[in-house]
Amino acid sequence: MKFMKLGTRPDTFFTTEAIRSVSSEVTTDLKIQVQNSLYLLHKFPLLSKCQLLQKLVAETKNSSSDIVLHLPDIPGGAEAFEQCAKFCYSITITLSALNIVSVRCAAEYLGMTEEVDRGNLVSKLDVFLKSCILHRWKDTLVVLQSTKQYPELSEKLRITSQCIEAIASMIINKRPTGKGWWAEDIAQLGIDLYWRIMVAVKSSGSVPDKVIGGALKVYACKWLPTVQRKQVPEINSSCMGSFQEITSKHRLILERIVSLLPMDKGSVSCSFLLKLLKSGNILNSSSSSKMELVRKVGMQLDEATVTDLLIPSLSYNDETLYDVDLVISILEEFMLQGQSPRTSPTRGKFGGIERRRRSRSAEDIDFEGVQENSRRSSSASHGSKLRVAKLIDGYLQEIAKDANLPMEKVIALAEAVPDFARQDHDDLYRVIDTYLRAHQDLDKSERKRLCRILNCKKLSVEACMHAAQNELLPLRMVVQVLFFEQTRAAMNGGEVTELPQSLKALLAKTNYVDQGFKTPRSKLATLKMKLAEADNDVEEDVMQCDSLGRSGSSRFKSICSIPSKPKRILSKLWAMNRSVILDLWCQC
Repeated sequence: MKFMKLGTRPDTFFTTEAIRSVSSEVTTDLKIQVQNSLYLLHKFPLLSKCQLLQKLVAETKNSSSDIVLHLPDIPGGAEAFEQCAKFCYSITITLSALNIVSVRCAAEYLGMTEEVDRGNLVSKLDVFLKSCILHRWKDTLVVLQSTKQYPELSEKLRITSQCIEAIASMIINKRPTGKGWWAEDIAQLGIDLYWRIMVAVKSSGSVPDKVIGGALKVYACKWLPTVQRKQVPEINSSCMGSFQEITSKHRLILERIVSLLPMDKGSVSCSFLLKLLKSGNILNSSSSSKMELVRKVGMQLDEATVTDLLIPSLSYNDETLYDVDLVISILEEFMLQGQSPRTSPTRGKFGGIERRRRSRSAEDIDFEGVQENSRRSSSASHGSKLRVAKLIDGYLQEIAKDANLPMEKVIALAEAVPDFARQDHDDLYRVIDTYLRAHQDLDKSERKRLCRILNCKKLSVEACMHAAQNELLPLRMVVQVLFFEQTRAAMNGGEVTELPQSLKALLAKTNYVDQGFKTPRSKLATLKMKLAEADNDVEEDVMQCDSLGRSGSSRFKSICSIPSKPKRILSKLWAMNRSVILDLWCQC
């Protein structure tokens, strides 16, 4: 650390009964009270350099000679004042990054400028700051930290702005071996100073976005604690004030970090973005900040994991464990990649507040047009959509266990994935099975509506085996599964006279658990009851088809070219291999 010595005389200040004085043959004629210290000094050396003391003494010229001048508001208190007083006596003082801010502010307060005396303290401190301290990384950081004690005066004297400019310049111009070498050091700063440095660094365009993203992650990990749902404290009247203050501080940090995130895709990881989004939910951050995170996560959703997407729901209006609406919004953003820009801003409800999909930089400049171009140029690839489909189905399996999860949200999220992105529907079947087991109070129509998201043609043999024996599924779904399985077997080997060897092999296993399917047990009596009820279900469907067919729709005419007696459908289906399917059911 660099330091500067001013003055040549030895220190002659001493203390007697809480009174600070200076050894001299001349009697003291000036009393100054600073905090709890009373100083007995001389007018001549102090008034010759301190404009404020000149003014105060002039105002007390006709008063008693025993008058005491009070300096209650001097920056740095007694310690900084004593440094200024010693300078007036030419006593040696040592200045460094540790005390230059307090002494500079005290000198400004006392009016120790060139107007009062040439070579005064203010000018000497300014030269030392600019020529020495601001050229050294550690010293500049120490000085910048010190400005927090006197923020307004430090801003007025341009100490703060000079430090920020110097730090940003060193980040931009230095090229040490390690990338982001500066991130840990500036992470010690408060969010206001940190934000101003990062704005200057970003605006230069010289630092790669990944380096900036890495620095933001360092800062977020230091100042934004990871808070799980179960760790949210109970709030009572005694701690409400302090809790709100802490939450407000963290909310400001989060929103400033979001404003600094680089626009380029991949500058920060999707996992980190989702951690910020979780914190935003917990801290109830602004809608604009959360939607900016949603947009950025949507651009690289294929990098996420199921655990990343499990964002706790802390809304008093929603008793679900996880915030599914946020995930739906993220998926919508992902699917928007590569599409043409909107002709007007999209509006929607987000946390009860209407929002516009916008992005704001740290400098509050509108980069909306640039972002739309970025979105069009970063269209999601076919492979990424396949990965996202797998991710969403895994997420659905996890949240389906929630007893308070509305079925509409499951359907909305499942249908948001394009059909081509699901190469099979086995995972989707697991979602339905899990949801039905956690919500066994669903009525017949609700179970039917849930099962409409499933395409039986895309189920594997194993999934069909499980579904055919799943007592929680609607009867219509069971019939469809059996029909498509028999049709598939027929197409593979002609007319079906017996079960395929693959199914026989599966039946040979007493506890079938392959691919996560656990085969439920059933009896022949249950199957007979299902068959009788299924006849009625199919009859209802065919009558609906007949009604639609009479309306003249060509689409439904082809569907309704079915025998008028619906029971002929079942008889035709079960005649294919009724004894084989009965045997299958009984063995399971």
